[in-house]
Amino acid sequence: MRVLILGGTGDARRLAEVLTVGSAGGSDAGDSSGAAGGSARSAGALAGSAGSAVGRPGLSVVSSLAGRVRSPVLPPGEVRVGGFGGMVGLRAYLRAERIVAVVDATHPFAATMSASAAAATTELGIPLLVLRRPGWTPGDGDRWHWVPTLAAAAEALPGLGRRVFLTTGRGGLAAFAGLGEHWFLVRSVDPPEPPMPPRLRTLLARGPFTLDAERELLREHRIDVLVTKDSGGAMTEAKLRAAGELGIPVVIQSRPPVPAGVPVETTVAGAARWLAAVRGS
Repeated sequence: MRVLILGGTGDARRLAEVLTVGSAGGSDAGDSSGAAGGSARSAGALAGSAGSAVGRPGLSVVSSLAGRVRSPVLPPGEVRVGGFGGMVGLRAYLRAERIVAVVDATHPFAATMSASAAAATTELGIPLLVLRRPGWTPGDGDRWHWVPTLAAAAEALPGLGRRVFLTTGRGGLAAFAGLGEHWFLVRSVDPPEPPMPPRLRTLLARGPFTLDAERELLREHRIDVLVTKDSGGAMTEAKLRAAGELGIPVVIQSRPPVPAGVPVETTVAGAARWLAAVRGS
């Protein structure tokens, strides 16, 4: 059984680790960083709880990364890097590689890739699952402003603050390029590229981030508004808690919907159980 994981997230790496460790009988999964979500030991525990999707011969897993990050944290096992060339290219790849199940564990905002996966697997009759961690929810007293797009986020800023902590990824800076009166602290894994705001400082960093560090960062740079996407997960959630403690408003982009009719799991163990059911069907 050959499985394709559309990856680039911590959950995608953890799923590849669970499946690889399980099928290898507990061998070293290779990625024990916090960004990847734990050690081979913890993956083995997950594999044990995931059921019969792992630990059997004949399970082949390939992870696909888009290649947008220069030095990605690679999952264990077989990895391909780069785009497919749209839905048509993905469909051809699925046929050529004899893929029998696909797990879409891409970033919640990778809507184009998710749409291509849904279309290609539907045409070929291949089971598809979306693995997506739950989104964030505001706590008591939090001042969150939900927006549908980054352009709407840029429009909301003049009434909320002028010193902006922007954590939407380096690909979303163009929406804010026209805001010359605002100062931006931009955090990303790789250096941003134009177009981008004229008054900007870049902070290159990869999560996870602690609450203490995020609180200090907001204070040090006198941030008065945070802009982010509803990515979900614990790795980057601390900035939201820090903003809430300091009374800083948050502009947050809502997630695009999952393609209609595609089942969703919110945990790695749930995705592994889904694969077990596919394998047993």
